[in-house]
Amino acid sequence: MKATANKLALALGVLVVSTSCATSSNTSSKTPQSANVAQVSDSTKVSQIRIDGSSTVYPITVAIAEAFQQTKQQNKAQITVNFSGTGGGFEKFCAGETDISNASRPILQPEMVACDKNGVRYFELPVAYDALTVAVHPQNDWAKDITIAELKKIWEPAAEGKITRWNQVRASWPNRPLNLYGAGEQSGTFDYFTEAIVGKARASRKDYTASEDDETLVAGINNDPNALGYFGYAYYEQNQDKLKALAVDSGQGAVLPSRETVEKSQYQPLSRPLFIYANFELAQKKPAVKDFLEFYLKNAPQTAISVGYAPLPDEAYNIDYVNFNKGKVGTVFEGEAQLNLTIGELLRKQAKF
Repeated sequence: MKATANKLALALGVLVVSTSCATSSNTSSKTPQSANVAQVSDSTKVSQIRIDGSSTVYPITVAIAEAFQQTKQQNKAQITVNFSGTGGGFEKFCAGETDISNASRPILQPEMVACDKNGVRYFELPVAYDALTVAVHPQNDWAKDITIAELKKIWEPAAEGKITRWNQVRASWPNRPLNLYGAGEQSGTFDYFTEAIVGKARASRKDYTASEDDETLVAGINNDPNALGYFGYAYYEQNQDKLKALAVDSGQGAVLPSRETVEKSQYQPLSRPLFIYANFELAQKKPAVKDFLEFYLKNAPQTAISVGYAPLPDEAYNIDYVNFNKGKVGTVFEGEAQLNLTIGELLRKQAKF
């Protein structure tokens, strides 16, 4: 999806992206990607908006930051959007180092404790829905779908060094190497996928190519006919010529990831809400942050669609806006990731804030 952001940036002349990401087997990429969305200004003091966190939410935030710069010139705001994974983003956010944290899962109990210790109060703002996608190389002509049980067989810790060939997963599949690509341990996608598939958050084999950079995973799968991996749907949608998505069968039949299957609550358990968290105090002290957040909520629905995610109903963004303007801080998720959460259930949680 970064490709979409870059094309827009080239047209507008405002985005500079510098990348230095390395990936190796058994090792999470720790170097974040950074997009500096900065307008040219005079010597007047420039307000800084610092954003970090999920690579899954990154495409939405970058696109909105670009649009904000073009319509809010008077703010003279310099917006820096990095990604170091949801977990890495929360570490910085709860230390007061960033204004906004992108997150592909709700804030967890240890992160809540860290924020509380440092006096960081926060807005929790759902912005879209994702369909976590399981993908293979386009030349893979044997796998069209996969069950939750088969995914668990592949990814559980006991599979490490043992489930290494395709025919060990399903007997009708060929006797070929099974090369795995997935989220790094700082990623919210890693937390969610392991809990949804293995049954316990962060329980995973470690002998796979891991990265917080979804485009690194896309490139790895595209270059490996024996590959299987997982990442956010936006990265699949923008690379459909390089990848093939597998339909996931959770017991009700195999379902492909798509905006429609997410909205109809058919793609389970790999549908999940995406969030931004905003520092309450900084949103009061820095007018540019407040303006940016209001702009974000107004533009999130169409931007979510444009980058490949499912938008929330208008009611959800209205609740976000009301809660933001009333200063309602905290979380409705009690420090836990929640599986099989439908859009309707998310709305009910928001409404009880």
